[in-house]
Formats: sequence, C-alpha cells, structure tokens
Amino acid sequence: MAGRPRNPELEKRLLQATWDLLTERGYDALTLAEVATAAGAHRTDVYRRWSSKAQLVVDALTEHLPPIVALDTGSLMTDLRSILGAFAESWSSSWIDGVVALSADLQRDPDAELAFRRMAEGRGAVLSQAIDRAISRGEIAASTDRALIGDLIEGPLMHRRIAGRQALPPEFLDTLAVVVHQVLTAGSSAKR
Repeated sequence: MAGRPRNPELEKRLLQATWDLLTERGYDALTLAEVATAAGAHRTDVYRRWSSKAQLVVDALTEHLPPIVALDTGSLMTDLRSILGAFAESWSSSWIDGVVALSADLQRDPDAELAFRRMAEGRGAVLSQAIDRAISRGEIAASTDRALIGDLIEGPLMHRRIAGRQALPPEFLDTLAVVVHQVLTAGSSAKR
C-alpha cells in the first residue's frame, strides 16, 4: 500500500510558516508544533516531512533566501563588490542571529548538514562563475583556491554580524571588496 501522496501546497504553507517564524522570532524560539499551527496543519504533517527542526529550517532557507544574482560587470573588483552586496543582504536578515544554534544542530543531523552544504554551494555558484571570468580575463591565476576566496568574502561578514553584532554598511563592503581583490591579484602580471 502506497503512502499518502505529497501535498505541495501544504509543504509550501509549512515552509512559509517556518520562514515567517524564523524571521520574526529566530531559530531558537522556533518549534515544529508552532510551525504546524501557523500553517493550519497538524504536527504530524511536519514530522512526516522533516525529522528535525534543522532539516525544516534548511529547506525554508533554501526556499526563501533571496537569490544571489550573477552579474558580469566586466571586472573582478566590481564582480566582488556585487557579490558582497548580495551576501550581505542575506547576512543582514533577522534570521541570521540563530545561525550559531542552527550550526550546532547541523552537527548532530547529517542529513540537514548535507542539505545546508548543498544550499551554500548553490548560493556560492555565482562567486565561482565570477572567478572563472576573472581567470579567463587574466586577472587572477587559474590555480586560485576557490574555497579560500569564499572564506575571504563570507568570513568577515559572518564575524562582523555574529561575533561583532554589527551592521554591514556599504563602506565596509567596499573596503572588503578592495582587500579581497588585492589578495587575489597579488603577484598577478595582469592586474586590473
């Protein structure tokens, strides 16, 4: 006997309720029971689809985070600044305060951690494309460590927002873009 057919409309309501509660109250305050109530569903509807809060939240983030838009500005410097602006928008969201608690839960939930990594890789594809363009234009070496570039860009955003509890103003993003650009182009004969 087959199980119940999936109900995409119900899943959409549950993910929307999760996003709403996450952005209003944060990760720590979110419960699966509250998600069900907010979506006009039963708790079993939630538990049947997600075995943990972390899995539900990762799916809600995947569904609702604003996309990182790929812009080919013609230079690595302006591509970096554009990407930093998009990442900063996400890191400035109200849900980000709960990312530490989510990270702890991800360590205990391999399925949620894998889903989170896939989401992060998908969001990082724009940076990878910018790096490909910069390599093609001769702005940086083909051997450039892509993971390091991601760390150079998102590390300061994460630290400033989570550890420093500070905003990400445009001046900070401009400075960060310049620093990352200098690191990436150091030693390159085709600096732009």
